[in-house]
Amino acid sequence: MREHYDLVIIGGGMVGASLAVAMIAAARRLGMSIAVIEAFAMPDDQALEYQPSYDGRATALAYGSRTIYQQIGIWDTLAAELTPIDQIHVSDRGHFGAARMNARDEGVDALGYVVENHWLGKVLLNKLSQPEAEVVDYICPATVTDIQFQPQQVQVVVEKDGQATQLTTELVLMSDGGRSELREKIGLGYRDTSYQQYAVVANVTPDRPHQQVAWERFTDAGPMALLPLSDIAGEPRCGLVWTVPDDDIAEVLGLEDEDFLDLLQQRFGYRAGRFVKVGERASYPLKLSLAEEQVRSGLVVLGNAAHALHPIAGQGYNLALRGVAALAEKLIDARERQVSLGDLEVLQAYYQRQSSDQQRTIGFSDLTMKLFSNDHPALTLGRDLGLQLLDICSPARTLFARSAMGIDQPAPKLK
Repeated sequence: MREHYDLVIIGGGMVGASLAVAMIAAARRLGMSIAVIEAFAMPDDQALEYQPSYDGRATALAYGSRTIYQQIGIWDTLAAELTPIDQIHVSDRGHFGAARMNARDEGVDALGYVVENHWLGKVLLNKLSQPEAEVVDYICPATVTDIQFQPQQVQVVVEKDGQATQLTTELVLMSDGGRSELREKIGLGYRDTSYQQYAVVANVTPDRPHQQVAWERFTDAGPMALLPLSDIAGEPRCGLVWTVPDDDIAEVLGLEDEDFLDLLQQRFGYRAGRFVKVGERASYPLKLSLAEEQVRSGLVVLGNAAHALHPIAGQGYNLALRGVAALAEKLIDARERQVSLGDLEVLQAYYQRQSSDQQRTIGFSDLTMKLFSNDHPALTLGRDLGLQLLDICSPARTLFARSAMGIDQPAPKLK
């Protein structure tokens, strides 16, 4: 651990590690030093091997995220164990509205990709362990217990192995997920809106191949999604995200597997086949959360620490990754101009560019959630006509698909 780093990243999860990897090439070229401080110990098995788990949690990567990971040099490795999304099927339970998109019509290899989180994490950590990543110190298990902002630098207190060490940096990047005592300590406020729902997450097996189709099914109790995953021992898997009202969550989680599958079948229907197996279930409350202050001199808040949105359309991680790329580009430009990484003008320029993407993505997910949770006859008719129009109007479908895939954004420059 050094006494000074140009950049300190608090949180070595998928967002924090992605930023560190995105900065490697430029950091080597420009003589920068980076620290990643992670509360959890490094996994014992560092071998870059894919060991699929039936219950592995997964993330949907938009096509635009592929471009970012290509730029930072891990896509070829990552792609070895991805499941492409060839088709997306959107429907409104009990109503006529439905829309279909496929990669062939949009002229791309896939509309998106599904990656198991443990594989993405393994690829990122493997990249950070390579000789060219000597500019990055991955410090774990360790926690940041205090941050003090000074006129020209930031003081950071790191606790590791029971000892507290003080270091300095130009910029602190907080990507430590949900709420933390540290963020409350430095006075970061949040605006929260509860959806009064939980997301139930599990892997399920249908009785037929998923054929790389992703399903988005709107119901009167909230949306449901199925993501295609790789097979295990010839058995198909899909990642389920099931929105359940607060009042029903205890009952749903308490069901035996057979009863859970029966209820799932009843709510989702048979479009994806009959569900015959379910793995371990997890749940988390759904809310719209936005940090009131995402940048200040010497500080940036990124990922779930900055914004949490409804999982509808699977845009949360992709929004965070676009933020990673935009921030990395600004930091590289600042260092090339010999401007401090923590300079407020630099960070505000990043945020001004990114805030429009955040507003659009968060606004879309919030509006869609509210629109499809309302049973008013006029709204029901309007949304179903909209889905039908999307299904039959190629230009509208392409415009929507390009936005959902994240390819209407300029490619970052990260070298």
